[in-house]
Amino acid sequence: MDDVLKKYKELLIQKRYSDNTQRIYCNYVKDFNSYFKDYDLDKLSTEHINNYILNLIQSKNISISQQIKFYYEKILGRNKQYYALHRPNKEHKLPKVLSKNEVRKILDSCTNIKHHCILLLIYSAGLRRSELINLQIQ
Repeated sequence: MDDVLKKYKELLIQKRYSDNTQRIYCNYVKDFNSYFKDYDLDKLSTEHINNYILNLIQSKNISISQQIKFYYEKILGRNKQYYALHRPNKEHKLPKVLSKNEVRKILDSCTNIKHHCILLLIYSAGLRRSELINLQIQ
């Protein structure tokens, strides 16, 4: 498994996935391997894989079908396969928006001038946290 995981990670690096994505995808492969610890992964059928993915959807409400597909097609060199799973449509929810009074209370409760400035900047410019963190003085 270590060799397979190393090969898998190298492909993720070549595809320029972020470190965090690499870690998550490698954990998916480890979980997959753990689930089928009594099986030869090279000999699993499409039905085995479909059942595994269905189990994840039902038990954890997640699907890692793309990562498993990537593993079989890119690591093991298998032909592309279609995994027939019916997934419910994702519910599209509108984001929760703070009222002007709620924003005012947050700003008024902040006593640190630096934090107050940060909150004002985020609010007034509509920045995401990551955008604020990546700001550079020029």
